[in-house]
Amino acid sequence: MAAPWHYYFMASLYVLAGILHFIYPAIYMRIMPAWIPSRKGMVYLSGVLEIALGAALFFPRANEPALYGIMILLVLFLPVHTHMLRNEKASMGLPSWVLLLRIPLQGLLIYWCYTYL
Repeated sequence: MAAPWHYYFMASLYVLAGILHFIYPAIYMRIMPAWIPSRKGMVYLSGVLEIALGAALFFPRANEPALYGIMILLVLFLPVHTHMLRNEKASMGLPSWVLLLRIPLQGLLIYWCYTYL
């Protein structure tokens, strides 16, 4: 049985998000807290993981581990969102209300993955 269209849409979004890490690495480095080691390496690693996990969603045998992997990544990305709230340079000029909305959005993205388990 094929998955619904929104499952493939989600998978494609993660692949695209991962690709963007390689196209615009400076943006991702700017939003990362200084305490994260090897920030440039982490940008590329997170991009590879998003691409790999998003692509894995297209393979039925890999979808469950990939969904868990994406949920873990989303939790690991939370410090970036809180850093953007606290650091003016990292906020990229976005209004505080937009930055605040990103935090519950992470929860919704985690829930979106969870619905396919």
